[in-house]
Amino acid sequence: MSASAWLRNGAALTPVAVRDRWAGKIGGMPVSSAPPVLAEVTGGLGRLTLNRPAAINALTAEMVGTLRRTLADWSETDRVRTVLISGAGPRGLCAGGDLRAMHADAVSGGTGILDFWADEYRLNAELSAYPKPVVAFMDGLVMGGGIGVSAHASLRVVTERSRLAMPEVGIGFHPDVGGSWLLSRAPGRIGVHLALTGGTIGAADAVVAGLADFFVPSTRLDDLATALQTGDAAEVVASFAGPLPPGDPATETSPAASPPGAGATSPGAGATSPGAGATSPGAEAKSPGAVATSPGATAVPPGDLAAARYWIDECYAGDDVAAIVDRLASSSAAGAQAAAKEIATKSPTSLVVALRSIRSAAAMSDLREALDQEYRLSAALLRLPDLAEGIRAQIIDKDRRPRWQPPTLAEVSPAVIDACFAPPATR
Repeated sequence: MSASAWLRNGAALTPVAVRDRWAGKIGGMPVSSAPPVLAEVTGGLGRLTLNRPAAINALTAEMVGTLRRTLADWSETDRVRTVLISGAGPRGLCAGGDLRAMHADAVSGGTGILDFWADEYRLNAELSAYPKPVVAFMDGLVMGGGIGVSAHASLRVVTERSRLAMPEVGIGFHPDVGGSWLLSRAPGRIGVHLALTGGTIGAADAVVAGLADFFVPSTRLDDLATALQTGDAAEVVASFAGPLPPGDPATETSPAASPPGAGATSPGAGATSPGAGATSPGAEAKSPGAVATSPGATAVPPGDLAAARYWIDECYAGDDVAAIVDRLASSSAAGAQAAAKEIATKSPTSLVVALRSIRSAAAMSDLREALDQEYRLSAALLRLPDLAEGIRAQIIDKDRRPRWQPPTLAEVSPAVIDACFAPPATR
């Protein structure tokens, strides 16, 4: 399938070959016969529950196909006014995709995962353009593909248990599922920081980064879901939401991101208006992050990104990963030095691809264009050695000692990177 055709080819919701391979097993082990996605309509609310709690609801081709078909059906019925996406179990909404199946294709030369990615990216695009309000409960762990099924929703809710991450560069991959689009529109250079470190963030930082809109205590999610059955989605979510900390740039313009004596943030810094993740032309608007306070609501736990903006915006400038790492390492900020050490553990090839992907996505007109580029990159990285090696080190052998090829940023071939981004006709 060509990179330009994957998004147009929406008829094959769940390719049989990849469905048979991905739906029935996790790493060769049988899974529960319970439906992996629960779909129910109560009142005016259509609820989709990812239902593989033992795997932290990791996505399979069957799940993606079910989500797409159900969303398509619900878009055409007046019975469903609002859609809610949540995850079963206490551990998280979704931990991403099945990395073992991805590893199998990477080492064998298989292509089934390409069909999965194509369908998954179509789902991301459809969620972003869905004609009805979509509420996502980003409770617990939300990683990779979990970001894809939630951060493109119109009303994104985080809790005190939320842990969000796009850790792909740590396994020889890149921020996909629309990650390049989302991160390129984070305020300032926060998105580049999150992409290159693969770091995990909590509720407050998710709102600051434009990946979420509202904080609701996890103990109130059931009541919120019940209220969504009858009320206007935006009004109901806002009525349950708790306040962000005073001075948080997600709620007001503040000098908190700069050290004493510093002026405005560096050129290119995004807007600091409420919930502003869409800071460039053509970005799809998300609902405001300025939340209403309800009686007894708990404030979102404070994060780290707001206070780190001064060194993030300075250090992550430019298009050279090696120069970024040098600036981080020589910074007087402890957080910057820690970031440099963390980036040094990631795949050099993936780091270069991720930075270029985010920079180019910033100039794109819509999410679908970014997803089209991401599909090309996914297909290219599948055939490079770092993806199989990264999954081996993190998931298969778990030695946490990947042997990247090449092992340093200086050895990354510009020709290889250019080939990853090349349109199909020129490859």
